[in-house]
Amino acid sequence: MTIVGLTGGIGSGKTTVAKMFNEVGIPVYIADVEAKKLMNASSVVKQELIELFGENAYLKEGLNKPFIANIIFNDKSYLQKMNAIVHPRVAEHFEAWVLEQRSAYVIKEVAILFENGGDKACDYVISVTAPKSIRMERVLKRDGTTKEKIEAIMNNQWTDAKKVTLSDFVVFNTVLEETKRQVLNIHEEILRNLKF
Repeated sequence: MTIVGLTGGIGSGKTTVAKMFNEVGIPVYIADVEAKKLMNASSVVKQELIELFGENAYLKEGLNKPFIANIIFNDKSYLQKMNAIVHPRVAEHFEAWVLEQRSAYVIKEVAILFENGGDKACDYVISVTAPKSIRMERVLKRDGTTKEKIEAIMNNQWTDAKKVTLSDFVVFNTVLEETKRQVLNIHEEILRNLKF
């Protein structure tokens, strides 16, 4: 199965682009969504996260995100430890998911694909980009958060320029119709490459 990584910084519009690929019949695996599901559904992951963060890591309704976010914010080493627990489980889950798909290729959407070295497991990588001001505006509208928090997230991610140089395809996501046209072109090019 051909695996196409889809990445982009916060507010770039990865989810919008992923939906467009889905609309042309390509299955999309959204790693962040699946990671969250595993953190709440896997008893093994739960146990390991409780050992890492303490009993307050979970509330009755699931993962105690504000509590964990606060710990990570104050000590970055916890993020690496948490990722070491969650990422291998997500990778296993993805491999099992791929085996169930019957399409020409699949999309794996990962926010920090390059940062985690996940690009090495992909046949192609698509980066979604947009000007910083537009990204900021989108996230402010979507998450009701602060500019400072968005800046902090952006500073933890690679720059668009760095990602673009390592990507096979780039989607400039500012005007929806134009984005759709770019997605269709990339889709057709991947299909052409698979025929050889």
